[in-house]
Amino acid sequence: MRLLVVEDDEILLDGLKVGLQLCGFTVDAVTTAADAEAAVAADTFDAVILDLMLPDGSGLDVLQTMRAAKDRTPVLLLTAKDEVGDRIAGLDAGADDYLGKPFDLDEVAARLRAIVRRGQGRAESVLSWNGVALDPARMIATREGTTVSLSRREFVILQALMEAPGVIQSKSLLEQKLYGWQEDVESNTIEVHVHKLRSKLGAGFIETVRGAGYRLRAI
Repeated sequence: MRLLVVEDDEILLDGLKVGLQLCGFTVDAVTTAADAEAAVAADTFDAVILDLMLPDGSGLDVLQTMRAAKDRTPVLLLTAKDEVGDRIAGLDAGADDYLGKPFDLDEVAARLRAIVRRGQGRAESVLSWNGVALDPARMIATREGTTVSLSRREFVILQALMEAPGVIQSKSLLEQKLYGWQEDVESNTIEVHVHKLRSKLGAGFIETVRGAGYRLRAI
């Protein structure tokens, strides 16, 4: 799952990036409203963490710009402004959830998973397909009840495929899930990870759609 974090406190921002990466997220970050608007206009994210008080404006303006552009990316407001009126304003502007500072990192991760799940129209937290179960909260995968050891990037690819099993996921889309702006993308990374996933889950579990990408094979 790829996130954009918009936060101008460098110490807090670094803590969020490191902590959320340990929770299995791919994290990009900006510190201003202008950079946030440019990022969401040019790139695709599974969710956005948005601070309200930014050096060049309000996070609410960023949120309203996103919603005016029909951008439905789930947004979690994370801010020191935690009065009831502030929460109401944020939610009415189109935020999916609201969390005040100070916060618990595990709760941030849980709320992110919840708003993304709701955005996908899912109620269940564990993903299941053809004998394989994936628990994003605990970063655990099982096949027929037996735990399967996956690297973080293998987990991210499998999660992307299992969230929409009938949908073809292009190589470039999967790369976006795996890599932040500062990371170099190797040309055959996706193929290597898919090969490893097939060796662990079964050769027919992931289907290659020639010239288009990958999807989970129908049961």
